[in-house]
Amino acid sequence: MSDEGFLILADISGFTAFVTATELQHGAEITGALLEAVMHRLAPPLEIQELEGDAVFAIGPEGTVDSRVIPNALMDAFRGFKEVQSRMALDDSCSCGACRATAQLNLKLIAHHGRFVRQVVGGHARVAGPDVILAHRLLKNPVDADGYLLFTEPALERAGVDPVASGMERRLLSYAHLGEMPCFVADPEPGWEPTFTESTHAEAAVGAS
Repeated sequence: MSDEGFLILADISGFTAFVTATELQHGAEITGALLEAVMHRLAPPLEIQELEGDAVFAIGPEGTVDSRVIPNALMDAFRGFKEVQSRMALDDSCSCGACRATAQLNLKLIAHHGRFVRQVVGGHARVAGPDVILAHRLLKNPVDADGYLLFTEPALERAGVDPVASGMERRLLSYAHLGEMPCFVADPEPGWEPTFTESTHAEAAVGAS
């Protein structure tokens, strides 16, 4: 039986260049602290599914989370990332390459809403399905920014957010075998806030039928 819910990815921009050009120990400590900050802001309300190198994958199954809190949860994760990053950048106790390059990192967050199935493979729990694949593919997109929030149309509809009133930029993305997906991008740096529609889905509330 399949489930339905939010599929969230938080990915550190500039991660590969950072870890390959900086000191191993400090580089790993820095990225670990940043990812931990993101995880703590996402869960709760979300369920952390997996830590994928430079990204956190989380889900929000129907009936376990109020859909209306998702946009602000993502903004909270971005703020948590920036707070830890700022503290590290201001720490002048170490002048290694990793510590000096911390400010070059950024965070992009992807939110999709779709169906998935839960599996146990080799003793490890995971979720799978076309919507899970799409959520990950959305990390590869033409958005010309290092830090942003990207919501698919199904995610915004489920959360009850008006993308136009929220000042979001529309993008129509297309992926092989998955088709086209309307998406909306927000710049979190100025402190983006979602504008909810007057008729927010009644079923968005936890436990609604």
